[in-house]
Amino acid sequence: MGTVTSRDGTRIAYQRDGSGPPLILIDAALHFRANSSLGELADLLAADFTVYRYDRRGRGDSTDTPPYTPEREVEDIAALIAEAGATTSLYGYSSGCFVALHAAADGLDVHRLALLEPPTDTDGDPAEQQAFTAELSRLTGADAVTFFLTGIGVPEEMLAGMRGTPHWDAMVSVAHTLVYDSRLGEATGAELLARVTTPTLILDSAGSTGDLTGMAAATAARLPVAEHRSLAGEWHGVPAATLAPVLAEFLRRDRAG
Repeated sequence: MGTVTSRDGTRIAYQRDGSGPPLILIDAALHFRANSSLGELADLLAADFTVYRYDRRGRGDSTDTPPYTPEREVEDIAALIAEAGATTSLYGYSSGCFVALHAAADGLDVHRLALLEPPTDTDGDPAEQQAFTAELSRLTGADAVTFFLTGIGVPEEMLAGMRGTPHWDAMVSVAHTLVYDSRLGEATGAELLARVTTPTLILDSAGSTGDLTGMAAATAARLPVAEHRSLAGEWHGVPAATLAPVLAEFLRRDRAG
């Protein structure tokens, strides 16, 4: 456990496990270390990498410094890479992919990217995304969580199963950060993808709906150096035991030894 200080003074809480080349895991919207699906994946990858899990700003044990801009999240990654002290790979899940893409596009010392179902809608109507962000900024708490999850296509039966659980309460506790993820989505367009020359693996789940798998394929097609694979999984997720060996093989490439 530790903290790093980002450029604007925000303290970013992280934990480090394992040994080997550094790898930073970047969580999805509403997730942080105490409420995340990345724990099992981190444990599996720690056999091959020094794995950094962190709370994105405004979540968990990390602080926050307004006003928010996407560039601040890149600076958070830069602080973690400096702490790692070596060229670092990034794994992003869902809207966490936006952070990884921005970090690579901005020229941080990134070895490789692996991204699971980036929700990058480069062919969408920007006005619709802006209206979505504006509505999120008006809502608070459970209303914001419900609006966001419904808007990104979470099946109603899954949404119903979340309500009233500790997982739901944890998401509500960081509902104010949903605007951050939506603004990251607005800022992740075709021009930014064209600047990402880092070798990238785009993954999707065979159990996802066509909108998610389609965005994954379109993102891979727009990146200069990318591979695209589908893995066995559920809606918007792949089991850690399936995902870990695929990530390890890709992220170890071009590493000495």
